[in-house]
Amino acid sequence: MYLQRRNRILRQSSAIRSLVAETQLTPNDFIVPLFIIEGEDDSSEIASMPNYYRRSVDLTVKEVKELWQMGLKSVLLFVKSRDELKDNKGTEALNPNGLMQRSIKAIKDAVPEMLVMTDVALDPFSSFGHDGIVENGEIVNDATVEVLAKMSVSHAEAGADFVAPSDMMDGRIGAIRKALEESNYTKTGIMAYSAKYASCFYGPFRDALDSAPGFGDKKTYQMDYANRIEAVKEAQMDVEEGADIVMVKPALSYLDIIREVKTSVNVPVSCYNISGEYAMIKAAAKMGWIDEDKAILETLTSMKRAGADLIATYFAKDAVRLIS
Repeated sequence: MYLQRRNRILRQSSAIRSLVAETQLTPNDFIVPLFIIEGEDDSSEIASMPNYYRRSVDLTVKEVKELWQMGLKSVLLFVKSRDELKDNKGTEALNPNGLMQRSIKAIKDAVPEMLVMTDVALDPFSSFGHDGIVENGEIVNDATVEVLAKMSVSHAEAGADFVAPSDMMDGRIGAIRKALEESNYTKTGIMAYSAKYASCFYGPFRDALDSAPGFGDKKTYQMDYANRIEAVKEAQMDVEEGADIVMVKPALSYLDIIREVKTSVNVPVSCYNISGEYAMIKAAAKMGWIDEDKAILETLTSMKRAGADLIATYFAKDAVRLIS
């Protein structure tokens, strides 16, 4: 049979497939989320996230050194606040000697070149487990934004390279940028969780930080997963307000949103390969239903192929080992 074009020629060996691959993963693509707890020489595995750990500051620093040696250049910090420090005002979030602030300083002292990003939201510090201040059963916007701006300045003072507001309050990017500028932290970047959806896949993360909402849900501020155009609007508004990077979260069920946002903004786009996505692969692999290594690379590649310039993922270390 005569064919003018045989597309399978470019698929016939591993060498040629590698040469013509349109999307390739590198360590530079990954942001590593880290969960930090109080104490010393303390590490505990997160039950719903096998092989992922909460660590005290000293062990976190040790982990960051290992990440740097592997070629991973960015971490995203989350802290687990003690219950007795939680209130409805985010008081502990502003403590200059708080766990987040101490963690930032320790990491930057140990590995100065590591890019440190910090979570900016009130849920780890809230007695209600919500991302904002609660008044009469409502998560209020403007009062929350005031605290988030102060929180961001506090992280910048401690040495954070980027603050990453994950709260989805209206106007918080503009307020944070204004606060950073007025405090002369003109080199501190903002990675905005611009399209953060109300998702059922956050469960293991909330286990990790004990930050599940104490009442109701987060649907009055996180986005409805039925919506697509809204994500583009949110991302564009965040860029206008001063975001340096925008994020889509979750990732795996939102590849179309990643692509929509990528074609609509002129800043880097990140996505968050979240805890539930991690747990699903781990659980299926444990049952022998899928090959874990292949699933890791396929899902991460799909996110980059969709348009993500950066991927926050609990699989970062695994992925680096696999692509090396």
